[in-house]
Amino acid sequence: MIPFVREIAFEYGAVQQVSPLIRRIVARNPGPFTFHGTGTYIVGQGEVAVIDPGPELGEHWDAILAATAGERISHIFITHAHLDHTPLARPLAELTGAKVHAGAEPCIPSEGEVRMEAGDDLDFRADVALEDGDTFAGPGWTLEAVHTPGHTSSHYAYRLAEENALFPGDCVMGWSTTVISPPDGDMADYMASLRRVRLLEPTTLWPTHGPPVTEPAPFLDAYIAHRLGRERQILTALAARGPSTIRELVPVLYAGVERRLHPAAAHSMLAHMLDLTFRSVVSCDGPPGIAARYRLNTALTGKISEAA
Repeated sequence: MIPFVREIAFEYGAVQQVSPLIRRIVARNPGPFTFHGTGTYIVGQGEVAVIDPGPELGEHWDAILAATAGERISHIFITHAHLDHTPLARPLAELTGAKVHAGAEPCIPSEGEVRMEAGDDLDFRADVALEDGDTFAGPGWTLEAVHTPGHTSSHYAYRLAEENALFPGDCVMGWSTTVISPPDGDMADYMASLRRVRLLEPTTLWPTHGPPVTEPAPFLDAYIAHRLGRERQILTALAARGPSTIRELVPVLYAGVERRLHPAAAHSMLAHMLDLTFRSVVSCDGPPGIAARYRLNTALTGKISEAA
């Protein structure tokens, strides 16, 4: 079981000093993929960095400006190009003269019939294209860009050296698991990113949505185990049921999840299927997709059935 953290004290539009170097403002855009809303982080004092300015809401814009009044915003950082993270980045840059830093690759639009997350920001472009390991500094703070693809191909986390804290964007969320939606999402990349974050050994995770994770090591271990367990469930179901489509498997494997979230679950299962197909663990007729019928490769069927 993942030790989810869901309790968070906040007030929309109010800035909170959540650590010596970090302030947070929560945008009023709650939803099934954003929890209570987007958390915009302000790092430093006097000369500051803003991480994920958030959605295009006048109330949130006003809150950011009020929180940084009398200060200089020197850097704007984006974790990934979704519409709950990016829209205020460009107007904030134009107002302050700060550059927008993010991954170089544009968002790949979702191909599914369901609009995922808050939507892809297909028009977003960075002023400064990040490279893994890039480091930026201001008075009393240092942020390192950590490439964490998986949720999206251009996803970046940011490590605050002075507090050994990590802003993981949507790579890790304390209140829920993360949707991995192909083609921009990739399960193999995502698993590698989770393991990389684990090896960084941060003291605290500050996700864009939800409260901080203050015991990252066991949390990340459980997060990784959950994905491996889901893969095992898929293989066991295919061994027991025979060839099946994702739409047939989702109600079985996600029986405890609200039905309104089943389309998101189908996209994450597709990410698993693409990975399993690439590794020749499963196969299907034609190209892999939501409607494809998947089968466990013959050599593995007996082993999976016996283990189940």
